[in-house]
Amino acid sequence: MPHFAEGIARFQREVFPAKAGLFARLASDHRPGTLFIGCSDARVVPELITQTDPGELFVIRTAGNLVPAHTPGGDGVTAAVEYAVTVLGVRDVVVCGHSACGAMTALAEGHDLSAAPAVAAWLRHADASLARAAAGGTGAGTVDVAALVRENVAAQLANLATHPSVARALAAGEVRLHGWVFDIADGTVEELPAAASPALAA
Repeated sequence: MPHFAEGIARFQREVFPAKAGLFARLASDHRPGTLFIGCSDARVVPELITQTDPGELFVIRTAGNLVPAHTPGGDGVTAAVEYAVTVLGVRDVVVCGHSACGAMTALAEGHDLSAAPAVAAWLRHADASLARAAAGGTGAGTVDVAALVRENVAAQLANLATHPSVARALAAGEVRLHGWVFDIADGTVEELPAAASPALAA
């Protein structure tokens, strides 16, 4: 933890003064233009990848960048999506998967998650992704992790479009959905074509 204290001190000494005007405005103004839904993986930092300032991204991070399809009743992901789209009026929504994703690797390789039942239950939101990746694989019960990552981004965009707030904004042309895959090793970001997901084509 000492390095956190050092980092905070450096932020207050070097970073904050250079952006004091920005923070003064942000203290009373919160209008991000983009909802970024990414993985909780510590190696995937939305603001670093996109080189955006504080206030530009509204960020949701979940294991496997999963977005449950809409169901009656509230949950944290649904509430955050609804707030971003309905209250903040974001114009773009990005779902970003990434290489070497632990959640997708566990699914692709059939890891035993009996010791982590909450994780296993959460990953059920990727069942459709796994089924499509398996159907497009080479057989022998193997699933390519990279292919699953891509299928999962498309599937989560489709789930996202089932949320009433998103469906309304899409129908009114007020929001655009984007699917990205970030490669940790080389820093590239691939945008999936619209044909990869019905939600993107909408």
